[in-house]
Amino acid sequence: MADNVPQDLKYTQEHEWARVSGKIVVVGITHHAQQTLGDIVYVELPKLGAQVTAGDSFGTVESVKAVSELFAPISGKVVKVNDDLTEEPELINTEPYGDGWLVEIELSDAGQLSNLMDAAAYEKLIKE
Repeated sequence: MADNVPQDLKYTQEHEWARVSGKIVVVGITHHAQQTLGDIVYVELPKLGAQVTAGDSFGTVESVKAVSELFAPISGKVVKVNDDLTEEPELINTEPYGDGWLVEIELSDAGQLSNLMDAAAYEKLIKE
């Protein structure tokens, strides 16, 4: 199980992950989420420079089963968007923690990171 929940990431209740590097936070959806969704066919992401708020929707991911909202793990400004997902949304299925990342957000409040789960807490959540 641990292979599918990298220990160095932070997680949300809504199954997003956050890789923190200084003030930049890379965001994606977890292996568990992409597995639950099934084959991802379309992703709608925010525009570069958009402000996102922790806990609020910032886009959607559409699979063969459903359309699901994406929720920002932290507040800040979108400084990079994974444009590869426009042509290859299936990258989220094949590499949820690699090339399937969604956006990079410049953190506006580092204190919000303490609201995210560590890998152990997330593993417990998805086992329930």
